[in-house]
Amino acid sequence: MANKVRIIGGEWRSRLLHFDDAPGLRPTPARVRETLFNWLQYDVAGCRCLDLYAGSGALGFEAASRGAKEVVQVESDAKACKNLRANAAVLGGGKNRIIESEVERFLAGRPEPFDLIFLDPPFAKNLALKTCLLLERHGWLAGHALIYVETEVGLELEGLPDNWQLLKHKTAGEVAYRLFARTSILD
Repeated sequence: MANKVRIIGGEWRSRLLHFDDAPGLRPTPARVRETLFNWLQYDVAGCRCLDLYAGSGALGFEAASRGAKEVVQVESDAKACKNLRANAAVLGGGKNRIIESEVERFLAGRPEPFDLIFLDPPFAKNLALKTCLLLERHGWLAGHALIYVETEVGLELEGLPDNWQLLKHKTAGEVAYRLFARTSILD
């Protein structure tokens, strides 16, 4: 295993996640994760978290380390899933459930509402907006869910659901990252 990322905070602070190269795999940089989890500091503990396009697992394991009740990590690459399972075993990540599936196929299944969603699709495949719409349309979001979306700089997310409000956004190098809050249609 040639690659590794360090968990920034929580129970597993400073522990390393090891993973192999995979097509399109680009772990969220440490400074981006630090900013994101500063934004989420009061929202992670006790939440149900969905990590789509999990890749290295950096976002999902960070959430579990910081007290998420449950983290479901969805990844289509078999080698990446093997690495996710190995890292969960080493960390004692009983809160982490790894599902090997294409994200679109997973989201077509029976929905469970999640409080916090990490959406970090491979760049240059135009998956972010489509996945956001599937999350909303198929009932995967709790009434006041928070949705983190990471894309390449310059990618516009025109056409997001009307009940999503942009809370925070930044760029770092080639990465644009945004945090949205969903309001329930019933509010």
